[in-house]
Amino acid sequence: MGGASVTAKYNITVYFEVEGIVEKPDVIGAIFGQTEGLLGDEMDLRELQRTGRIGRIQVKLETRGGRTTGEVVIPSSLDKVETALMAAAIETIDKVGPCSARFYLKDIEDLRVAKRKKVIERAKEILRKWEREKVPETREIIEKILKEIRMAEVIKFGEEKLPAGPDVPYDDTVIIVEGRADVINLLRHGYRNAIAIEGASIPKTIIELTRKKTSIAFVDGDRAGELILKELLQVADIDYVARAPPGKEVEELTAKEIVKCLSNMVSAENYITQIEKSTLEKQKLKKTAIQVIPEKVKERIREYIGTLKATIYDEKWNEIKELPVRDLAEELHKIRNAHAIIFDGVITQRIVDLAGDKDVKIIVGARVGSITKRPVNLTLLTFDEIL
Repeated sequence: MGGASVTAKYNITVYFEVEGIVEKPDVIGAIFGQTEGLLGDEMDLRELQRTGRIGRIQVKLETRGGRTTGEVVIPSSLDKVETALMAAAIETIDKVGPCSARFYLKDIEDLRVAKRKKVIERAKEILRKWEREKVPETREIIEKILKEIRMAEVIKFGEEKLPAGPDVPYDDTVIIVEGRADVINLLRHGYRNAIAIEGASIPKTIIELTRKKTSIAFVDGDRAGELILKELLQVADIDYVARAPPGKEVEELTAKEIVKCLSNMVSAENYITQIEKSTLEKQKLKKTAIQVIPEKVKERIREYIGTLKATIYDEKWNEIKELPVRDLAEELHKIRNAHAIIFDGVITQRIVDLAGDKDVKIIVGARVGSITKRPVNLTLLTFDEIL
């Protein structure tokens, strides 16, 4: 499908498996058809492609043994949050034509990384040329500046050559972060002892470092940060835990925010205790919420699967309004006395925020998306948990 030209910042790559033989137009049709209205008019895929915020969708596929597998690449000039939301929407596709299908995210590639690398290499080349061409009187000043720049450069540490601050080999304390950009941001603000994991699994170098040095795990304030922290605590000897504010990444924090996060760090033991307590409380809230949902509402949930419909209920489980999922966010701006919402869609951060503002107590959706924060008294449930 055509549209305005797009300068992509990200490439969303999604794998798919189809229980049958289909063609590329079938896959593209499923993508547009099954995401239509799911995220509201602002995030409608056709409109985003028309205005150049989403590029031409590329599909590669092969058929073998009566099944079709392949890969979809979607160029995106949306921001990071919107791109992740679009990826989550694509993952909800469960049919291509008449055939059952499964779509799952492989990767979101930041296309600006390669461009940044070229810029950095060119800057180094300019500095070297500049140094050669300067008159002798200025050479000493240039050497001093270049020496300080080199001192602040990120080093490669350990057998995996992990990005790290220059003090990691010598400092008694190390700050373990997720990626190279986090190391650079900490370095920019004077923290020279950070080292990045740089991947989904925890490198051997990180595990060994935590046995020898005092270690602080400093991760992003999102679901991915939570998962990395969970694995770190299982395989490494972490002493303290610090987290970026909800929804923020370490690479984008200001100096003041970094100081606050590290000042509020807690011991790994205390963090694990807090998580266990929070998990138990959530499980208790979920169990209570499931028990209070009337049978008539549970029957409505069964009927809603695959319909893209929503219903809002009051405190006595009387129906306030039934509407299409695409209109739910707009309706939540206007509705009063809402106690519970059930809908055939993904529970997103936007829906959670709007529901929290209206003091909604229960949300039941087909699936829970990436939620970084939610009100304490709001319980999120999925169709599978109810049924």
